[in-house]
Amino acid sequence: MSDHHHKETFVTKYIFSQDHKMISKQFLITGIFMGIIGGFMSMLFRLQIAWPDTSFSIVEAFLGSHQTDGVMNPDMYLALVTIHGTIMVFFVLTAGLSGTFSNLLIPLQIGARDMASGFLNMISYWLFFLSSVVMIISLFVEAGPASAGWTIYPPLSALPQAIPGSGTGMTLWLVSMAIFIASSLIGSLNYIVTVLNLRTKGMKMTRLPLTMWAFLITAIIGVISFPVLLSAALLLIFDRSFGTSFYLSDIFISGEVLHYQGGSPVLFEHLFWFLGHPEVYIILLPALGISSEVISTNARKPIFGYRAMVGSIMAIAFLSTIVWGHHMFVSGMNPFLGSVFTFTTVLIAIPSAVKAFNYVTTLWKGNLQLNPAMLFSIGLVSTFVTGGLTGLVLGDSALDINVHDTYFVVAHFHLVMGVSALLGMFAGVYHWFPKMYGRMMNKTLGYWHFWLTIITAYGVFFPMHFIGLAGLPRRYYTNTNFPMFDDLADINVFMTVMALIGGAAQLIFIANFFISMYRGQKATQNPWNSNTLEWTTPVEHIHGNWPGAIPEVHRWAYDYSKTDENGEYVHGKDFVPQTVPLLEGEEPS
Repeated sequence: MSDHHHKETFVTKYIFSQDHKMISKQFLITGIFMGIIGGFMSMLFRLQIAWPDTSFSIVEAFLGSHQTDGVMNPDMYLALVTIHGTIMVFFVLTAGLSGTFSNLLIPLQIGARDMASGFLNMISYWLFFLSSVVMIISLFVEAGPASAGWTIYPPLSALPQAIPGSGTGMTLWLVSMAIFIASSLIGSLNYIVTVLNLRTKGMKMTRLPLTMWAFLITAIIGVISFPVLLSAALLLIFDRSFGTSFYLSDIFISGEVLHYQGGSPVLFEHLFWFLGHPEVYIILLPALGISSEVISTNARKPIFGYRAMVGSIMAIAFLSTIVWGHHMFVSGMNPFLGSVFTFTTVLIAIPSAVKAFNYVTTLWKGNLQLNPAMLFSIGLVSTFVTGGLTGLVLGDSALDINVHDTYFVVAHFHLVMGVSALLGMFAGVYHWFPKMYGRMMNKTLGYWHFWLTIITAYGVFFPMHFIGLAGLPRRYYTNTNFPMFDDLADINVFMTVMALIGGAAQLIFIANFFISMYRGQKATQNPWNSNTLEWTTPVEHIHGNWPGAIPEVHRWAYDYSKTDENGEYVHGKDFVPQTVPLLEGEEPS
């Protein structure tokens, strides 16, 4: 099959490709491009927060009519916050992690020629690309892009006449998200079928790398929760365009009574957050799976507590679907129901702690290879723990009410979801770049990228906890009208400087990525001395992944530093690929 494939043209190889390896590159490069847009937006609105009345030529150049003498308009500030959040959560972290690494690794690590359906895989990417294009187009409509926050709560999102960003920009936002959800569902179903049905001989579920468990469970969460967001968006479109009242009731605008009765905006909150909280783990679980692989490989040790790690992934997946109400403690929720959501939210700390302790135990007394991928994985463990601890505050209804809608919330979810997921994505890129492009990324630039990123990430989001505890609200265009916040102005300036440095640091990664693609040192077949199946394929990409027969699996994925009773390596080296048969008398791991 692999040696006798029809000749591919440029279009079938690079554009409408059905090869999972090429599709993973398409997802990654599109995600990087969207990340540049989303990150640049955050730089613009951070300038506004730090120096609210200062004129900036860059604001004048990019925002056009949405600014006055270099100072952005309040409507555009809210629009930038909205689109930044949307792009980073869905188009960068969801697609950049699941879209890239599920596509790249699932067939390679389970021993399959390709995905279950190459055609559906191609359709999944092009729907994602189309949704990205629609979202970018929404930036250029006359009244401005959607500006109801990335959570698009009605009535701002349901009434086209509410604010400038409630018009065509919001309609395009909803269309874009509907297409994105279709892409995610097609991709997720493909991933599930591939993992369950196309594993090579000997690849039992208990021999799967933890990356595969993470991608499989992530896909299952997506199939369960994304349709709920689609239904929420469709009902919102009905309210906007067809006069229904799913989310609207007793609305007044400029003294005019609108003819809406019987709806409830709280219904939208329930539907949105039923996806919104699992979405945290749709983003985070692939990053945690990647870090498991990278940490074990570069610690030269078996992953500690493999079955506990699998169990924690499953527990996180289940609990993440029954905690959505902790986003709604101030919505008038029944206090008893709030206590139920508090209980399930705090419960999710247990499997999360299992993962954190297992990472630390894997690192303990390991022969650490501190390459960029390993540093980013360790950084992920750090931000996952730091952000997770503040989740205990927000998960308790009595405490959450005091800091709800302040910068404390922004600090928490950026650390535990945004930064952690980005660090995991960077770890994956550095680790599997040789498999994607046959070359190595520059290690020195990788070190600069890591240290600047981790220092500036903490520099931005750690102080946010304190200004949030001081009561500073999120999404405010300027705080100069509130004298009680004057003492916090210097902290906002510090955070903005850190954000600008951190944004500039990502240019190091982008330059390293694209230059290494063509000029990087050529990679060997297994540059990290790793056990998993993807490193048994040739460096040159071929259709079908392996020339000849698919390899058979004889052991789990983490036989690192396996020694006998005399302390000697069982196979004469500190790693044993999954394809190596057991020796006579060797105990299976």
